[in-house]
Amino acid sequence: MIANAMSSTARQNAVAVVRRLREAGFEALLAGGCVRDEILGRVPKDYDVATDAPAGRVLELFPGSLPVGVQFGVVLVASGGHRVEVATFRRDGVYLDSRHPATVSFGSAREDAVRRDFTINGMFLDPIADRVIDYVGGRDDLARGVVRAIGDPAARLDEDKLRMLRAVRLSARLGFVIEPATWDAIRREAALIDRIAFERIGEEIRLILCEGAARRGFELLHASGLLAAVIPELTTMVGVEQTPLHHPEGDVWTHTLLVIEQLQNPTETLALGALLHDVAKPVCAGRRQMPEGERITFYGHPERGAEMAVTICQRLKRSRAVWERVAYLVRNHLRLVNAPRMRKATLTRFLREDGIGELLELARIDASASNGDLQYYDFCRAQLAALSADELHPAPLVTGRDLIEIGFSPGPRFSEILHAVEEQQLEGTLADRSAALAWIRAHYS
Repeated sequence: MIANAMSSTARQNAVAVVRRLREAGFEALLAGGCVRDEILGRVPKDYDVATDAPAGRVLELFPGSLPVGVQFGVVLVASGGHRVEVATFRRDGVYLDSRHPATVSFGSAREDAVRRDFTINGMFLDPIADRVIDYVGGRDDLARGVVRAIGDPAARLDEDKLRMLRAVRLSARLGFVIEPATWDAIRREAALIDRIAFERIGEEIRLILCEGAARRGFELLHASGLLAAVIPELTTMVGVEQTPLHHPEGDVWTHTLLVIEQLQNPTETLALGALLHDVAKPVCAGRRQMPEGERITFYGHPERGAEMAVTICQRLKRSRAVWERVAYLVRNHLRLVNAPRMRKATLTRFLREDGIGELLELARIDASASNGDLQYYDFCRAQLAALSADELHPAPLVTGRDLIEIGFSPGPRFSEILHAVEEQQLEGTLADRSAALAWIRAHYS
């Protein structure tokens, strides 16, 4: 029985909303993705309720609710510390912006089901009777592992272009195939995805990267033509050769797919860093004659890639904090190679940088997706583990006030002197304030 297969506070709160609506004389059902996930034995991220109760009546029945889309019959109901989206059964009018219907009218559960995107998202569940209500063949498609548009695929995608990305994401995350007519419609319409606000596109890209099936998702994005419309820089990786000694796996695109395949519950920044770490290789590709023969080179690709990563993240409307961190990861993803040759102070500063955890993980999966050489990753991990918190971030031996007391005037030179003192401190040549002051007097007039 489906209802007994899942037990969570969120579900209990949603069922409480269903019961309250029914006590008031209305039809109420769990709807959409939560039904799909429960049938598959997955824990839903959230629960939605569909009802024939008008939004105004829902607001009356649940004081304190938020009318987030009353014109579409949508209300957020507070229940047991959770917010449950309650939507009135509706029929959609004409879509004029490839995203939202110009008008809606309220109807029955069947009418509500057939206006949804995919069959596997178009089912309802009566949680009281523990009964699935399926007007669109969603349960059969779940059993077959198929993502299929409800009704005419071209019409469904024309209504909301974002559904093309959703189809890819669902297919990747669930391990389903996209039904041929739906797939053909996506390929025909892919170039028109930019009619959607890039905030929404960027969020779908983030989800594809972070939901656990990034490689499959990006293979589908590329095959459908959506990738060329959204991040064309990535399509230029295809066929770009790499030195077999370092990259026996193949071209830059193959390598990138192998890297993102290893993402496990990543942060958004790590996921985007992994996707974009070699984005500049196609534009930086060259060849150099070496004693052992001709070698493929990509000089400057980390720095150029950081610039391109910022452009892409901004296009996808990611936050400044996100694109700054992604640029850091892309710019520094080869820096670990130099770590064993770094002076102690330089290495310590490197290992305490904000973002070092993500950078080390990027370096690990990057190496694992190529020749498997983890020596630089292992070296940095060992060095980081050997350093205590006080060694990574020692208390300063001197301050600006100390410099004033020994006769220096405040100014830009303060930073230079304090940095130099910390350098000696990290190297282990200065251990206390008196030694630091003596060193300053000896080296600075």
